[in-house]
Amino acid sequence: MRASRTVLAVASVAAAVGYAGPALAAVGPLRRRLLPDTAGIGDPHHVALTFDDGPHPDATPEFLRLLDTAGVRATFFLLGGMLEEYPRVGTAIVAAGHEVAVHGYEHRLLLKRGPAATAADLVRATATITRITGVRPRFWRPPYGVANTAAVLTARRLGLTAVLWTCWGRDWTRSATPDSIHRTVASGLTGGGTILLHDSDHCAAPRSWEATLGALPGLLTLCRVRGLDVGPLAEHGQAYKL
Repeated sequence: MRASRTVLAVASVAAAVGYAGPALAAVGPLRRRLLPDTAGIGDPHHVALTFDDGPHPDATPEFLRLLDTAGVRATFFLLGGMLEEYPRVGTAIVAAGHEVAVHGYEHRLLLKRGPAATAADLVRATATITRITGVRPRFWRPPYGVANTAAVLTARRLGLTAVLWTCWGRDWTRSATPDSIHRTVASGLTGGGTILLHDSDHCAAPRSWEATLGALPGLLTLCRVRGLDVGPLAEHGQAYKL
């Protein structure tokens, strides 16, 4: 009996590790070293600019105006629920020439969701983005950067490629400022990298996006000074593989 319980315990742990295994990609150093495609590493002369958690009715239009003035295009990882609530903001992203991608329907940690709920969320998000924007997305980023096996398998079936990031601004916090965001991104910014920022306070401190907006001009200038082109993932020069 004791041996049987031991076997069951080992099997249970193995199943849990197998289900949560993709979450290891959320660990930055491991991701960049072992999974460069998933980390978003591309052309060394290019930087991919990405935004999560939109569309937001107040924030996203401000980012679109700033990016238009700068002549820069980016990738927006959208939440299906937010898009259904603010469809005109989503279509404005596409009309401005930016790329839309999948962040999920709800912003929930996938490790707390079962396989069926995980798959349903990703399928619904992809269908919603395609229906409202008229564009079928190519890329997917799980909430919090943490995936599970069901999500990876569903993304593959939907033709989505997982892309996380190489540097971020920690711009969702209450203490974030334009200067802190600039310094945090700059400390990890390299050619071929992918920047993660947020055009929403959906899962962040209220109006935290204002600090991000304030930091963005300086970050774009920094990229130019370093001789790096800035654009969406579609122009990142990497043959992505899930």
